[in-house]
Amino acid sequence: MSGRSVLVVSHTARPEAIEATTVAVAKLRDAGVTPVMHASDREEFAPHLAAELTAELDTEVEVSNIEIALVLGGDGTILRAAELLRGSACPILGVNLGHVGFLAEAESHDLSFTLDRVLAGQYSVEERMTLEVCAYMPRAEAQIDAGGVSVAHSGEVITRTWAVNEASVEKRGRMLEVALGVDARPLSSFGCDGVVLATPTGSTAYSFSAGGPVVWPGVQALLAVPIAAHALFNRPLVVGPESVLTVEILPQSGGLGVLWCDGRRRTELPVGAVVEVRRSKLPLRLARIDEAVFTDRLVNKFHLPVTGWRGEPGVAR
Repeated sequence: MSGRSVLVVSHTARPEAIEATTVAVAKLRDAGVTPVMHASDREEFAPHLAAELTAELDTEVEVSNIEIALVLGGDGTILRAAELLRGSACPILGVNLGHVGFLAEAESHDLSFTLDRVLAGQYSVEERMTLEVCAYMPRAEAQIDAGGVSVAHSGEVITRTWAVNEASVEKRGRMLEVALGVDARPLSSFGCDGVVLATPTGSTAYSFSAGGPVVWPGVQALLAVPIAAHALFNRPLVVGPESVLTVEILPQSGGLGVLWCDGRRRTELPVGAVVEVRRSKLPLRLARIDEAVFTDRLVNKFHLPVTGWRGEPGVAR
């Protein structure tokens, strides 16, 4: 094998994922590239892939030595790969074996072509904003700087985590009463089923289902989207990338809340808890082999009707 290593992230829940993984591992090995898998994936694929065909992540190959991650699955599998590679410079290239698959770059029928591009190093890398998330119990006195912006909370930290798509504060049973804040200033309080705090990448995920706007990935912004809010002012909000969004579970809430990050990491939230979200310093790096603009991706993924469009690219009308 050469000194090149490619991380393969997949699952055995669908036959096509098993087939795609065995094909990918074989082609990487034929090219002299070491296929690497996480220990849990190697165990899951044991009935389908001999252990000697892959190296184990961290034990045999460090994350820093991974050239690129090839993800075979849907957006959920890509989010799992993002967990494995958090904090590294390794890009992720997804081959969609799921449904919509907004984070994926290629479809399953393009697997051979995609592998050829990976082996040739013919791909570009784009960075996507991620979220830094902190849940805490505040003290009676907030820490506010001279400009009126929260610089740090001084209460007990419940959890520090992160998200690619969104952090959502949701009810566990009865409706939540929450207070939404922007940059340490109160904006509105209302009853709801929850609030989605999302990135532009996440605007086509849970935020979209909750009625939020679609935001182009190149836009630097944060979104706050109430879920079934009982309020006159219940519109989604889009704020600047340097803003800080907060959601506080008010004492009059009917029950406890829960914090979900990307639908994968769960934290119980007691009454009085505050969830604070800001832009993370660690972006998600996605590999691209197709230069299609986001508009075309949106049309293709949602099968949007464009019949009758007579515009010409680059021609002012």
